[in-house]
Amino acid sequence: MNASTTDLLLWVAFPYICLAVFVVGHVWRYRQDQFGWTSRTSQLLEHRWLRWGSPLFHLGAFMVIAGHVVGLAVPASWTEAAGIGEHAYHTTAVWAGSVAGVAMVTGLGMLCARRLLTRRIRLGTDRSDKLLFPLLAATVLLGISATAAHNVFGGGYDYRETVSVWFRGVFTLQPRPEVIAGAPLLFRLHALTACLLFAAWPFTRLVHVWSAPVGYLVRPSLVYRRRAAPVAGATARARVRTARSPRRAA
Repeated sequence: MNASTTDLLLWVAFPYICLAVFVVGHVWRYRQDQFGWTSRTSQLLEHRWLRWGSPLFHLGAFMVIAGHVVGLAVPASWTEAAGIGEHAYHTTAVWAGSVAGVAMVTGLGMLCARRLLTRRIRLGTDRSDKLLFPLLAATVLLGISATAAHNVFGGGYDYRETVSVWFRGVFTLQPRPEVIAGAPLLFRLHALTACLLFAAWPFTRLVHVWSAPVGYLVRPSLVYRRRAAPVAGATARARVRTARSPRRAA
């Protein structure tokens, strides 16, 4: 089946433009704004919501990313060769993905709520955050909606025969827009918002992902030594000398 002009724009040109912005944007950000290469934490302004929201969001995000890597980058023939049948794979993917998605949405909701309800944090929200949080929320919610509508409450949809084929084709320079053009609408919207998220990535706080403190795992331990307690007599004599010393004129 031949792809239409719209399909070529949406599923070939648009993804490559977003990937180019992703790569070039990171180079520009690193060269021009290294001091801004940070998560810009607001823990000092509010920590009660952050205490629960941040771990839930990050744990859910790690699980979601791992699931996407397996589901999109690994062909079905590889998992079958490893002894994982199609039914077992989809059952695990649906339920593990649902748990990860709920954790991520809950954490993201708490982070967004504290940013909206805490005045000091709301005033410190810059333009990149105002773009990032709605875009990230839309991407996550569309992914969960697609899974729930088609693989939890629906009759089931094997995205590895369409979305995954298109995804791998983009990175192997053999895009196949016709395979994803026939995917359900929610899966297509999820893919498009994910492309937008990659394009916005270099210009937001998401760049701190590449600065994970991996070195802490292998660095030598820090040794703390207690300072010797000052002698009581010496401390008293020092205070007397200080009191007797004439003050300098201002």
